Amino acid sequence: MNWQERWQEIGKTGQEAAQFLNLASATEKNQALARMGAALVQNTSCILEENEKDMALGREKGLPGPLLDRLMLNEKRIQEMADGLQALINLDDPIGEVLGMQKRPNGLVIGKKRVPLGVVGMIYEARPNVTADAAGLCLKTGNAVILKGGSEAFFSNQVLTRILRQGLKESGFPEGCIQFVASRDREEVDRMIQMKEYLDVIIPRGGAGLIQHVVQHATVPVIETGVGNCHTYIDQDADPEMAVRIAVNAKTHRPGVCNAMETLLVHGEIAPLILPALQEKLEDLGVELRGCARTCTLLPGLTPAQEADWSTEYLDLILAVKVVENLDEALAHIHTYGTKHSEAIVTNHYGRAQKFLEEVDAAAVYVNASTRFTDGAQFGFGAEIGISTQKLHARGPMGLEALTTIKYIIYGSGQIRS
Repeated sequence: MNWQERWQEIGKTGQEAAQFLNLASATEKNQALARMGAALVQNTSCILEENEKDMALGREKGLPGPLLDRLMLNEKRIQEMADGLQALINLDDPIGEVLGMQKRPNGLVIGKKRVPLGVVGMIYEARPNVTADAAGLCLKTGNAVILKGGSEAFFSNQVLTRILRQGLKESGFPEGCIQFVASRDREEVDRMIQMKEYLDVIIPRGGAGLIQHVVQHATVPVIETGVGNCHTYIDQDADPEMAVRIAVNAKTHRPGVCNAMETLLVHGEIAPLILPALQEKLEDLGVELRGCARTCTLLPGLTPAQEADWSTEYLDLILAVKVVENLDEALAHIHTYGTKHSEAIVTNHYGRAQKFLEEVDAAAVYVNASTRFTDGAQFGFGAEIGISTQKLHARGPMGLEALTTIKYIIYGSGQIRS
């Protein structure tokens, strides 16, 4: 079987599974999700064994610490994957929801109804938990999913898919509801994103290179998830203790994820007070600071920031720091270098907080909170399939509703158009 025939088989299997899911009830889907979650927990030791193969290869390749952290599974993280599936069970099923009905003068009654997208293609890098999140979200919304994970998590993704499909089979669902492309061949990505006849949407989730490649070369419609060059701006009216706590959390809680802070902006008036305290805490946690000229004056010995630092998503324990004259300069910097993902201001000044909320163009904008909360589970969505930074169809953490579309339903009584 050549690659065209193999992909046609994968595509047809996905379409058949989508037709099955379109008729599945909310109760049936929830029962399948429950069995999938139970199967993950029951097979914890097997999952950890396969994950260690990926971890060993990652260490051998010299993957950086934050990337290894994203790759690593343990009992707690496997339980969290199962808990994520349970959270989906507890959410209302959006499929079949009627979004209002309107009666026209000619007697036609027209409404909109939520329906699945169909067959979703998911391309992602070294995050094995995405396998469970994507599978669960797609199942709940009646979508079949085709998964193409990164080579770093090859063994982990394979075993997770096999176990999730086991839960499907026990529930009487076709295993084709969840398919995994078991190949390290990068050409498979290009083949997948050209399968317009069989896939309804592609969702890439990973670094800037992957996302841009998919956006530029796909013939299948793409929901663009975002690179996270996220900023925190500390205003002159910020509470210093709060500002330090938020900045430390935003940078160090999970530095290898897209909602981690990459650039800190500090008002010049408060910088002499804030920056020394921040430097001590961040450097104690292993963070390398790269500062603008004014930052380096306040913190002698710091590595000077280069132009590239302002636009880099480090995904590591590195932080660019810039002292600004006022909120307008902070807003201009975010407008120039931000990726429309997550931005935060720390301030007790109501007017400047509102100005920040109004003028920052991003999927999530925070006042006095860490950017680390841009997450489907934290937003009450159960899980997420990605964080969209585009403006069409879906934006921000993509939960259940983002994996649906609508169709118009029209009730008549014999009307014809004259």
